[in-house]
Amino acid sequence: MTADVADALARDAADPLAAFADLFHQPFDSTGRRSIYLCGHSLGLQPKTAAQYVEQELKDWQRLGVLGHHTAQRPWINYHEQAAAPLAALVGAQPTEVVAMNSLTVNLHLMMVSFFRPSRERNRVLIEKSAFPSDRYAVASQLAFHGLNAAEHLIEIEPRPGERALRTGDVVRRIEQEGDKLGMVLLPGVQYLTGQALELEPLIAAARRAGAAVGVDLAHAIGNTLLNLHDWNVDFAVWCSYKYLNAGPGAVGGCFVHERHARSDLPRFAGWWGHDPETRFEMGPQFLPIVGAQGWQISNPPVLATAPLLASLEIFQRAGMQRIRKKSIALTGFLQQLIETRLGSLVDIITPSIAAERGCQLSLRIARPADAARHCHELLAAAGVVGDWREPDVLRLAPAPLYNSYSDVLAAVEALAHAVRR
Repeated sequence: MTADVADALARDAADPLAAFADLFHQPFDSTGRRSIYLCGHSLGLQPKTAAQYVEQELKDWQRLGVLGHHTAQRPWINYHEQAAAPLAALVGAQPTEVVAMNSLTVNLHLMMVSFFRPSRERNRVLIEKSAFPSDRYAVASQLAFHGLNAAEHLIEIEPRPGERALRTGDVVRRIEQEGDKLGMVLLPGVQYLTGQALELEPLIAAARRAGAAVGVDLAHAIGNTLLNLHDWNVDFAVWCSYKYLNAGPGAVGGCFVHERHARSDLPRFAGWWGHDPETRFEMGPQFLPIVGAQGWQISNPPVLATAPLLASLEIFQRAGMQRIRKKSIALTGFLQQLIETRLGSLVDIITPSIAAERGCQLSLRIARPADAARHCHELLAAAGVVGDWREPDVLRLAPAPLYNSYSDVLAAVEALAHAVRR
C-alpha cells in the first residue's frame, strides 16, 4: 500500500460525512464499473429518495386527481413553500426571501424586469467578461429591450493580463469609476470556468454605494460555498438546482429577493401564483402580490420537477452546510495536493489555490497542444472518471463532499496522471 493510498483511506475512515455517499445513486459504466463522478458542478447525482418523492406525487395524482392540491401527502397548492426554509438556510436568508420557481435564466429575466430600470444617466450593466453565456445573453437582450446596445452599455470586467482570477479591489474600483452610470451589477457567486469564488460582500457593498441594483448568479455557489445574502444586502439572486443541489436535469430553480423589496411597488411581470393566496381564487382583475419573494411567482409550481429538490434538501439539512463546506475544503485541497505532487508542470491549476477563494471545483489546463489535451480528457473518461471539458482547453473536476471520497480523488488523479503521460 502506497503512502497516498494509506492517506486516502485514513481520511475516508475519519470523514464524518462518509455515510452520506450511500444516500446517492452512483453511476456505472457499460462494463459495470463504478464511475469516479467528479461532475457535480454540471449535474449532481440522484438522491436515492428522489424516486420516492416523485412516486408519491404520481400516486397522489392517480388516487386523488385535482383533490391532491389540498389532500396529497404533501399538498400541491403550497408545494414550493416546503423548499423555502432549507433554501433560506443554504443562502443565508429568511424563508420569505426565497422561492423555488422556474429556471435560472427565466428568473434572471424576471429579476431584471424589476431591478434593471435604466434612466438616461444610469443605463449600464457590469458583468464579468467570462460570464456563463446565458447570463450574457440575458443581459444583452434586456439592454436591447430598453433600446440600448451591449457595445456601449455592457461593461465586462476581466482579470489583469497574465492572471486568471478577478481581484476584489479591481472590481470595486471599476464599480466606483462607473459610479452613477451603473444601473445594475451582476456577478457570479462562483465563476463557472475557473472555479473562483468571488468575495461577494465588498463587491455588493460597492455596488450599493454606487447606487446600482446588484444581483448574484448562484448556479455554482448554492450548496457549494457558504452564503449570507440577507446580511450582504444583495438585491436579488438566482440559481439552478441541478448542480450541487442534486435535484435532477431540468429541476425547478430558485430566487432570492431581499426583504427590503418585500412590499415594494417595483414593476414586475405578474402571474396568478404571485397573487395574495387569500384572494387568489376570487379571480379578480387587480394583482395583489404576495409579500416577499413569492410575489414574483408567475405560475403554480411544477410539482414533479420540485419533488427531487425536496429529497435533496432533506439531505442537506441532515448534513449541515458548515460540515459540507469543511469537508469540501479538505477534499478539494487533497485533489490539489495530489495534482501538484504527482503531475507538477504537466497540469496547470487555474482555480485559486486559497480555499476561501474557490468551491469544490478545480479547473485544469493540461500542458499539451489542444488536440492532445482534449485526448487526455477522453482517456480520463475511458478510465471511468467523469469530469467535463470546456473549450478550448479547460478540464473541470469537482469532488462533491456529499458523495465523493478521498479515495475517489486519488483514483481520479492516478487516471489523470496515466492519461497525461501517455
